[in-house]
Amino acid sequence: MGYQRAEPYKLGQTTPFKISRSKIEDFIRCQRCFWLDKRLGIAKPSMPPFLINSAVDTLLKAEFDIYREKGEHHPWQIEFKVKAKPFAHKDLSRWRHTFTGVQYHHKPTNLLIFGGVDDVWVTPKKELVVVDYKATAKVNEIKDLEDSKWHDSYRRQMEIYQWLLRGEGHKVSDTGYFVYANGINSRKGFFNKVEFRTNIFPYKGSDKWVEPTLLKIKDCLESSSMPKESPDCEHCAYAKSRTELTLKELQSRKQTDKKQQKSVT
Repeated sequence: MGYQRAEPYKLGQTTPFKISRSKIEDFIRCQRCFWLDKRLGIAKPSMPPFLINSAVDTLLKAEFDIYREKGEHHPWQIEFKVKAKPFAHKDLSRWRHTFTGVQYHHKPTNLLIFGGVDDVWVTPKKELVVVDYKATAKVNEIKDLEDSKWHDSYRRQMEIYQWLLRGEGHKVSDTGYFVYANGINSRKGFFNKVEFRTNIFPYKGSDKWVEPTLLKIKDCLESSSMPKESPDCEHCAYAKSRTELTLKELQSRKQTDKKQQKSVT
């Protein structure tokens, strides 16, 4: 059975409304786009899937699962001095699944928040560690996140997963890890193979922003008025420019039709 798009939010609905981690990110980026999507069912244009990145994710999961089954540290965890090993848990498959993920019902808003995590490790103190896989191809070696809006979304992604796991009753470390695979494009040819240099580095997160944001999301969902567009939203900028151009063209055609009618009479 294929995935079916969820029904839009109905004003005053009493059943829990599902909001994914990525939709929270959409709200942060542009409340108007979020409102159009979750209230009216008008989604912004979709991006093509990053299938190479997905393949790297799948292979990394399979690789770490080998050491999970053995109850051993992955060699990278030893190389990068990570005091944690892959966590074995009955719910790991659900936590990783895109459409189920780690879930928490936020009762103050009646929102059911969910998100699929890449991996979970565990420390000697039995604290869970959120792990996010990333893949790219840059000239410079990647040893930390950049000070950019794009990487800020990576930070929030990890913090929401930490919040969700705490919501399911687990003890979670503030420190998570990014497993960053960087494709090497300086070889003499492709030869049916791409090599990567993978680094693992920590990020100390804080989920204090999550609940206040959920309250704002609920207010947005309960509003009958379309929110103002975000000043840096490319989708809204495109929609505005296209609408203005379309209206201008329609007005021009209307004036042309009037002139033609006058010339006939």
